[in-house]
Amino acid sequence: MIIPCLTAAQKKELSQARTILKSKRGVEQAEQIATKLLKDSANRHDKRIYAVWYESVLMQYQAVNEKLYMKQRQDTAQFFELTRRLFSVAETLDSLDMRPDRKGKVAPEYRKENGAQLMKFRPNLFVGSTYYVRKGDFKRAYEFSEAYIDCARQPLFASYTLDSLDERMPEAAYWATYSGYRMNDPVLTLRYRKLALRDTARAEQTLQYMAEARRLLSDDSLYMETLIEGFRRYPTDNYFFTRLMDYFTAHGENEKALKVVDRVLEENDTSLLYLYAKSTVLFNMERYDESIALSDTIISRNDSMPDPYYNAGTAYLNKAVRLHPLREKKLLRQTYQKARPYMERYRQLAPEQKLKWGPALYRIYLNLNMGRQFDEIDQLLK
Repeated sequence: MIIPCLTAAQKKELSQARTILKSKRGVEQAEQIATKLLKDSANRHDKRIYAVWYESVLMQYQAVNEKLYMKQRQDTAQFFELTRRLFSVAETLDSLDMRPDRKGKVAPEYRKENGAQLMKFRPNLFVGSTYYVRKGDFKRAYEFSEAYIDCARQPLFASYTLDSLDERMPEAAYWATYSGYRMNDPVLTLRYRKLALRDTARAEQTLQYMAEARRLLSDDSLYMETLIEGFRRYPTDNYFFTRLMDYFTAHGENEKALKVVDRVLEENDTSLLYLYAKSTVLFNMERYDESIALSDTIISRNDSMPDPYYNAGTAYLNKAVRLHPLREKKLLRQTYQKARPYMERYRQLAPEQKLKWGPALYRIYLNLNMGRQFDEIDQLLK
């Protein structure tokens, strides 16, 4: 047990602080006296000093709150900072207040009154978090969200069963997650993820922030797990769809990529983006005829979209490679003839993509004996 023992000088200072509080004037000075006394390690377990500190902050908070209520000019940030400080001091005071006395008995003096009082002010921690989000101060926004959430585990508020009764907890966790994401801090982003996912209105964004955090941590398995979960819940969200497709394509997992695109087409079978994605997967799987058929479908709906022309033209070129140049000479020529209009149209729509259509047209014109066109491409590629 640590028994506080104030010196005469310290007692005088504490008495001075109490006198200031009674006068209700210059209460900031009472706070300064309390914090000065607490710099002495011998005083750090004296709840009388913390009680004075709490009262001084409370009176400052009430004064600022009154000015805001009366719509008088006041620093809003100061109001929120006083709110957070009030909770911090009260929670420390409560931990000291619950220490057993010399006989081992616990007889808290402040918990009931302070807990009831602070529950009225607690919504301002939540409002403070959203205030700082709007200001772009994500460090402070995170601190306020965390302070709001942390009340649920503080013994000071145990009787209020905040975990089960406070419906705002998931939203507060979302703002903490969002603030951590905006600070590029993956650890903070993930800290309250489970609680944040209970905010169903924002769960889609929460899963995105979780995925980005796990990517930054280079945790490939959990990154993929999050993408898959996000896609399962929100299959038409382009964030999850495109990243899953990119991952499976880059790793040659075409069957998985095909399952993803087939699933999203169940939700929207007219989307040109999804149809193009499927045509690309089929191309990668060397199912060229199916890829060409899908490309033709896209072109029939939007003839100014360049990539389907490239897919179809390249599919015909790859089919040509499979043909024997002597035994299937006629079919080979027909295949290059079919590839030609696709690649020429792709060139028109994407003239800057010379490294894609240039070599393709070079092969086509060479195999079709188109001398003038071949010479032009040959010069372009030099």
